[in-house]
Amino acid sequence: MTTVRTDPALRRLALGTLLAAFPGATAPDWAVELLGEGLAGHTLFGTNIVDPDQVAGITAALRAGRPDALVAIDEEGGDVTRLAHATGSPYPGNAALGAIGDTALTRRVYEAIGAELAVLGVNVNLAPTVDVNTADENPVIGTRSFGADPVRVAAHAAAAVTGLQATGVAACAKHFPGHGATVADSHHELPTVDVPVDLLRARDLPPFAAVIAADARAIMTAHIRVPTLTGDAPATFSRSVLVDLLRAEYGFTGTVITDALEMKGAALAAGGVGPAAVRALAAGADLLCIGAKVDATLVEQVVAVILAGVADGQLPLARLEQAAARTTELATWARPVVGPPTVTTDLGYTAARRAVRVEGILADLSAPLVVRLVSDSTIAEGRVPWGLGPHGVEEIPVAVGETSVAALRERAGSRPIVLVGRHLHRLPGAADLVEALAAAHPVAVLEMGWPSRWRPAAARAFVTTYGASHANGRAAAEVLGLVDAG
Repeated sequence: MTTVRTDPALRRLALGTLLAAFPGATAPDWAVELLGEGLAGHTLFGTNIVDPDQVAGITAALRAGRPDALVAIDEEGGDVTRLAHATGSPYPGNAALGAIGDTALTRRVYEAIGAELAVLGVNVNLAPTVDVNTADENPVIGTRSFGADPVRVAAHAAAAVTGLQATGVAACAKHFPGHGATVADSHHELPTVDVPVDLLRARDLPPFAAVIAADARAIMTAHIRVPTLTGDAPATFSRSVLVDLLRAEYGFTGTVITDALEMKGAALAAGGVGPAAVRALAAGADLLCIGAKVDATLVEQVVAVILAGVADGQLPLARLEQAAARTTELATWARPVVGPPTVTTDLGYTAARRAVRVEGILADLSAPLVVRLVSDSTIAEGRVPWGLGPHGVEEIPVAVGETSVAALRERAGSRPIVLVGRHLHRLPGAADLVEALAAAHPVAVLEMGWPSRWRPAAARAFVTTYGASHANGRAAAEVLGLVDAG
């Protein structure tokens, strides 16, 4: 006898709400076969990327399993890139674009990114990040944000969505209802934003209103706790957030996509990826990102838990049907438009140069010792090359806790020092080291992370790039006179 847990039609519905992933540079048989059985699609990560022809081969293989499969990627430009994970993005990220303040440029950059994805067969970009980064200590958003001003972020968010979707690639604005005020990383724990709803409406939500007005096809949930709305649970599991606020109040009619359910902000709160899937669907999510470390066994486990949730009443069948239908609508819309080749080689590098800000004087800093202060990458960023080394500049990587002012001065001799860092204000020990070194030696500081209010008083110059992409690094090297202007 067929039961809810074995009904093939219900299994197909459950699969239709899942965005899986797989390891390696080719699509394994199970990943393709599950698409034929109803799986909504897959997300590509840096580990899946070798070169453009290979990526196009992966997407073609996936669509042999299901022609309307969703193939998603996190290609934000700037510090978060999958296509250019081996070299760094040729585009500056959102913080740099926000600093420039030219929404037409933001639209062009995102249209260029979309055109590249369209050629490769990717039809959903898990971008742009539209969080308003109001916390300098935010460890996971930072330069992924267009800035700290809701009005500016809203304008650039709408421009980004418009540019991206002009290529037929669906945009997914993230992370609703706003991850910019957090000081914890939801990959590792459940951050809390304990503020009144009216403050969210004034500070965090205007960019989401803007992207909804720009017809963003998808919005991603945040694994953050907002007690006034969500109680002790993350927003991903909150009907008050996903239905009452996002759909009823803000009028969003597209697809709600969850952030990765393997993240601690969701998995720990629910007791695993499967239970997280049931809670997210019941709350109003439509398409569930399982995570990066996925295999056929995990997909089947999640499907089984979803069907068990239908059987025991935790998840109404009508809600599962609605979620699957919205995911199908996204797949129907997301048909990339591959147009004639356009020359965009210099677009990102030109933009990055416009974003550089110099405080102080760069004179008398010729032939410097260039020291890059080593810092960890977030899971969102991944290990992507950054700094001035990729541009032919001799650069010494140094860990803050493994050096001293005396050691750096001895190494530099009579040469000035350029200190290259990322988020120096929150790198333990970095501010004290920079202050002490600048008081004793000619120093210029290059900040390639989020530009906090901290400045070393004695530094000759403070240079801000608003990001650490390949384009940002090239622009900084040019401004510092360490390479010829291109």
